[in-house]
Amino acid sequence: MEQTLEEQRLEYSSRLFLATPLAGMLVWTLIGLSSLFVSEFWRVWILFIGTGSIIYFGIFISRFTGENFLDQSKAPNEFDRLFLFAVFQSILSYGIAIPFFLMDSNSLPISIGILTGSMWVPVSWILKHWIGIFHAVLRTAGILILGYGFPDDRFSFIPAWIVLIYMISILILQRRRANLNRSKKNQTQ
Repeated sequence: MEQTLEEQRLEYSSRLFLATPLAGMLVWTLIGLSSLFVSEFWRVWILFIGTGSIIYFGIFISRFTGENFLDQSKAPNEFDRLFLFAVFQSILSYGIAIPFFLMDSNSLPISIGILTGSMWVPVSWILKHWIGIFHAVLRTAGILILGYGFPDDRFSFIPAWIVLIYMISILILQRRRANLNRSKKNQTQ
């Protein structure tokens, strides 16, 4: 029997949501740390390659978190497709970032940091939880403040901010999941 869209949303929103945020956190950590030791040429390439690889790292990490994105035995879920569309939207945002990068390479952490963070917005709708809006808005505000407040340190300060927002978001997601599990347990008793 095929699940309704609401049943699929409930199933999807009960998932762990750890692999992709962990991947993002690890990649942005690498971007920020490497910026302290490499030339501007390499900073740019590390940022482009790193942010473009987050989904692949997420797929890899999902095998260890129990989420296993490539598990073919799971029933198809429309919200998996929605997430992939959000990833695709995020990748398309490079079409905005690249022209600004060509004029000023120092703009890259701002544009990529904000544009790729926008994929968190649909997460709030899917989960019926404020975490996606929280992540996207705080991430954007911090990126703008740090980007314009410390223009020479954008490649280190902005990634540090993004990593902090990821850490907070992961904690909130974990608390949300624990509350969901507690609520399910109470309902079955």
